[in-house]
Amino acid sequence: MRSHDIDYEIRGDDLQFVEVYLDPEETAVAEAGTMIFMDEGVTFEAKMGDGSEPEGGGGFFRKARSAAGRVLSGESLFMTHFTNSGGGRAKVAFGASVPGKIVPLDLAEIGRPVICQRDAFLCAALGTKVSMHFNRRFGSGMFGGEGFILQKLEGDGIAFVNAGGMVVERHLAGETIRLDTGCLVGFEEGMEYSIERAGGLKTMAFGGEGIFLATISGVGRVWVQSLPFSRLADPIISAAVAAAAAASSK
Repeated sequence: MRSHDIDYEIRGDDLQFVEVYLDPEETAVAEAGTMIFMDEGVTFEAKMGDGSEPEGGGGFFRKARSAAGRVLSGESLFMTHFTNSGGGRAKVAFGASVPGKIVPLDLAEIGRPVICQRDAFLCAALGTKVSMHFNRRFGSGMFGGEGFILQKLEGDGIAFVNAGGMVVERHLAGETIRLDTGCLVGFEEGMEYSIERAGGLKTMAFGGEGIFLATISGVGRVWVQSLPFSRLADPIISAAVAAAAAASSK
């Protein structure tokens, strides 16, 4: 299925949202709860699957498998489909769940699927396939944590992923990059991805950089975020626990 040809504009700096412009009968799909506003004439419906599979001919079972995979990857069973049912152009806006950047991915220009972290997907043109992607390396599955269950985005349209903090796009030409597993946003399919120890036992225990690192090598693009949600949430949770403990001791 060819993706709908949508236009867009990303608004804001550090707390971004994306406005998607829909011609009549064009549709965008998005994660549940990400819509900010929409013009009159835009209708929406929660559907099982991303809309990339046909309704008949066994499409239901493929959609059911895809939906089950989304649940395993921590996503909602349903996606929301926003369609311009009016006679003129209309727009709908989507916001990320974390403060940071929204990264547009032109899958036709990239030329191959993009593998991204779970929870990274925000919205896309109808026709984009969003599926679960397992890292098949044993070490990644046992120790990678955030890097074990991933998402695959494929198609020939525009997809948007959200990232925490600043985003850097690295172009690898047969090189290797090592990074914190939580700082990985995504990479092009076909690149080697694995998890390795951060160092010796002392470094792993006291180095403060985590126990394992993600390693990506090959030819292609890698998107890196500076502020994964875990780094943002941990000090907030610690402060809340400390405040609750102090209040209970009075």
